[in-house]
Amino acid sequence: MTKQITKAMISMIGESLRRNKQVRRNLPDGSRLHIDRQLPFLCLYRRPYERDDPGTEKLLMGEAAYLLATSQQRHFAPLVRLVEEIRERQVEVFGDFLLLELWAGEEGGDEGTPLFTIHADRHGAPQQLLEKMESALLKVRIAGHESSVAISYHSSVHPPGLKALLHNLDRQVTTIGLEVKPVYRDAQSGELYPLDLRKLHHQLAKALKRSFYAFTHSHTVHRPKHYHELGRRAMTQAVRESDRRLAAISNRFDLLLHVTPVNVSQAWEEFLRSRFTRLPVFLYRPRPIDPAMMKRELFSVPIERIEDPTLAHIFTQKQSELDRQITMLAERNTPNFLYSSRQLYGDIERPLLQQAEQLLQQVIPQTHEEQSNEMLSVEQFVLQARDELNYYQQQDSSLAARVELRDDITGILVSKGNFLVGRDARVPAARAAAALAHEVGTHVLTYHNGRQQPLQELYTGMAGYEPMQEGLAVLAEYLVGGMSRSRLRLLAGRVVAVQSIHHGADFIETFQMLREEHGFSQYQAFTITMRVYRGGGYTKDAVYLRGLLAVLQQLSEGREIEDLLLGKISAEQLPLVDELRWRKVLENGPLRPRYLELPQVQQRLAQLRSGMTLLELLVEVS
Repeated sequence: MTKQITKAMISMIGESLRRNKQVRRNLPDGSRLHIDRQLPFLCLYRRPYERDDPGTEKLLMGEAAYLLATSQQRHFAPLVRLVEEIRERQVEVFGDFLLLELWAGEEGGDEGTPLFTIHADRHGAPQQLLEKMESALLKVRIAGHESSVAISYHSSVHPPGLKALLHNLDRQVTTIGLEVKPVYRDAQSGELYPLDLRKLHHQLAKALKRSFYAFTHSHTVHRPKHYHELGRRAMTQAVRESDRRLAAISNRFDLLLHVTPVNVSQAWEEFLRSRFTRLPVFLYRPRPIDPAMMKRELFSVPIERIEDPTLAHIFTQKQSELDRQITMLAERNTPNFLYSSRQLYGDIERPLLQQAEQLLQQVIPQTHEEQSNEMLSVEQFVLQARDELNYYQQQDSSLAARVELRDDITGILVSKGNFLVGRDARVPAARAAAALAHEVGTHVLTYHNGRQQPLQELYTGMAGYEPMQEGLAVLAEYLVGGMSRSRLRLLAGRVVAVQSIHHGADFIETFQMLREEHGFSQYQAFTITMRVYRGGGYTKDAVYLRGLLAVLQQLSEGREIEDLLLGKISAEQLPLVDELRWRKVLENGPLRPRYLELPQVQQRLAQLRSGMTLLELLVEVS
């Protein structure tokens, strides 16, 4: 078997590029080539032959076009021919070509040593490109420190001790060198700092795409609208496997379902009979998993093999969240459950608590006479829910969601994309449309839209997706005209109840606080308190008001509501979702909310985009 890159291999690679096919292959000299599609640039790294250089090649992996090569002299000529073939094929399409070669600088160095040094040809160096590249690299932050960038000019651009592969003169090529201070490893031992390497990789990837965008617009005929368009579109086997395995773990349990009591009605009756003096006893479903075995499976997911820094970050965050959720399931009904819940959902931010307290002060409790007595039977509500699902199935016949009437749940909820209705559910007729917009028009819809994406995480839920998801669901209630002042008051009550458990109050103390200080009815106070104290302290309920505030902020900044409904996405990871959309990894889902067809909804959305606050929204609801 040949140990050289042959002319036949180079010809095959060139033909694939000419046909705009992906090239991804290991080459016989130890090189690795990945070119996603026709692109006017190539990132190059040559491994030093006589010394180790841990971590450096990782900085280019994940780019849409990269070549990791050997620096051995006997492989130099075939490598030149390969790079020249790539240049020729891409120049045919774009008119020019950028070769960016990266290498590690000297170990150690003083504090004044720049993090990056850009090396450029002194003969006709592209000054505009260098300025854009310098600006992009200056945005990199490592361990809280700002980066520094130097520019150095040479007669030939190449790493120390090596020869240049291509020369700028007489060719349609721009060659740039990028020297990186190896802050991602120990200067003496060479031991890697994995977290620093991962962070530098993620930030450098963005800086490189900004640089390629500047080059593309100034030197080629290609005009991408955003620098993210120059990112990778194809997903590797490591991405597909990690996504599949994380989704499989997520689908094996439902934390909400398994921390929701199955005896709420009986517990309420006993609590009432005790005149609210004995703590209610809640019963739960059997836990379907072995937490230790599942964690072993979770941390065997090969995320470390993912080249794409954006996808690696998204999956790492999900892995961490699943770890906490599995811990919570194991700790159900123990004191540790509350601590894990606080880790997962966070504590109450001061502005959020202030908003909740203002709502409770400004919205007086409803009197019995003011409350609607018209209630739908559970059978009537189920028929309406099935009609709602039928509407969405007409949009996309592949929607497999169903309505289930259940004995083992209280109220209504969505689990695994299905709408579950407890046999004791009581839905006011005036709230039916809002409930369906919340549960079906948001939770079922985003589950199905997420299932149509190439990443399964978009239907199981990105890490931290609950605030955005519940905020959208509550907003849907407002848009269909089903939001009431008492509903906003209820969400505020959940926030103060979570704050109460954080401060060490027991069930009875929080129940009495909701009744006596905030005027909730006995049963309302019980259900709010039950939701917060179930499992040992499930503090998710703060996300409803928190999420609504976040969605209002997104709309006021010009975000379209459809952008937030392509799956179960996280507000914190919206910039990454935007990036994946530009890269054409993600796309819009097939389902569009029914409420967007209502004439008054567009007017309400326009008002929200003008920047309505929560208290201004309060004025708009009945």
